[in-house]
Amino acid sequence: MEVTEKSAEGLDRRFLVKVPAEELNEKLTAKLTEIKGQVHLKGFRKGKAPVSYLKKLYGKGVMSEIVQEVVTETAQKAFSDRDLQPATPPQPEFHSNMEEVMEGKADLEYDVQAEILPAFDPTDVAALKLTKPVADLPQDDIDEALQRIAEQQTTYAPRKKNAKAKDGDMVSVDYVGRVDGEEFEGGKGEKVDIVLGSKTFIPGFEDQLVGAVAGGDVKIEITFPEDYGAKDLAGKEATFDVVVHEVKAPEKVEIDDELAKKVGLESLDELTERVKERIEADYAQLSRAHVKRALLDKLDAAHDFELPKGMVDAEFDQIWRQVQSAELDEEDKDKSEDELKEEYRTIAERRVRLGLVLAEIGKRADVSVPNEDMQRQLIDTARAYPGQEKEVLEFYQNNPQAMQQLRAPLFEEKVVDYILERAEVTEKTVSKEQLMEDPEGDEISA
Repeated sequence: MEVTEKSAEGLDRRFLVKVPAEELNEKLTAKLTEIKGQVHLKGFRKGKAPVSYLKKLYGKGVMSEIVQEVVTETAQKAFSDRDLQPATPPQPEFHSNMEEVMEGKADLEYDVQAEILPAFDPTDVAALKLTKPVADLPQDDIDEALQRIAEQQTTYAPRKKNAKAKDGDMVSVDYVGRVDGEEFEGGKGEKVDIVLGSKTFIPGFEDQLVGAVAGGDVKIEITFPEDYGAKDLAGKEATFDVVVHEVKAPEKVEIDDELAKKVGLESLDELTERVKERIEADYAQLSRAHVKRALLDKLDAAHDFELPKGMVDAEFDQIWRQVQSAELDEEDKDKSEDELKEEYRTIAERRVRLGLVLAEIGKRADVSVPNEDMQRQLIDTARAYPGQEKEVLEFYQNNPQAMQQLRAPLFEEKVVDYILERAEVTEKTVSKEQLMEDPEGDEISA
């Protein structure tokens, strides 16, 4: 193989690759010799057909496979031999008469072009100074969490005959909904339990059941919200004929050892400790989100190097597709498409830059994702598709690119951990409200 650099502009590289016909024919002969024992041809004992005969029968087909393998191998080698790492898959552009190449009569000549990853020295992470917001855990948060657990364990007992339903009661009803006098799909239910005030039904529906009695009928009139999921009902007026079968009042659930036993624990002390640990974990996650955002901001500001245009374009296209499929934020509604594209391209550039920085830091620090972490992530991903777990597992196991996408966020978190362990991180106590503010962080998935 002979490789000649044709151009080197910025991150773009183009090489001319020549593979002599003699080398291709040697590979062809070796391949045919390898497979001749596997074919049975009329007039020859198995494995005894001469290679020259096999070349006449299968030469072009086998040579086509060889050329594909050689192009893949030599294209990568053109870059790796020069310690260059393509940012995008190298693209071949053939110059040879491919018919003659397949017949073994001509050299294989092609150009291979790709953008390369930029070479840069990442900032010294030990010199970074970061502030990590933390908040004290109020007893009120624990009490509120215990109260929610108690409410989830609420039982209901029938009210006295002719007792009127109150907010917080559970009513068991049949209902039939109509729009313009016609029943509509999904507008009928039987023996449906509704907790009044839970806001699980269409706005206004539960309110009109307050005061209902068991055995009574109620006619409910509502207007579906403009953003209702079923577009054929959105914004339309509807009536519901409701039959109330039963009215039940909530029974008070005490926050005590009995409550703990209902949720599978031994005592209220154990339940309280579990709740505290869970909230502390939530607070720790929020603190990390804030300090991670601060870290990414500092890394972004500390690095300035040329970015592979192909990577930026791909990232921008992904972001822009998401923008087009979602409703614009209020602050973006008055902006032109060009203004929005400029803003989102800046975001794409930031993501690509940070991805490269984190990847380089992780590479130099030998950061890796343990197999057990990958297996856990793979299982969690499969569980998100009930009934299709096997197919999901097989898809990822047979698709290296998909596995890389699964690995990317795990690797990012490992690199962030590595940096935070070495940077100067100072904790600052803030209010719960400040901690819960959106850090507006970017997930890089390096």
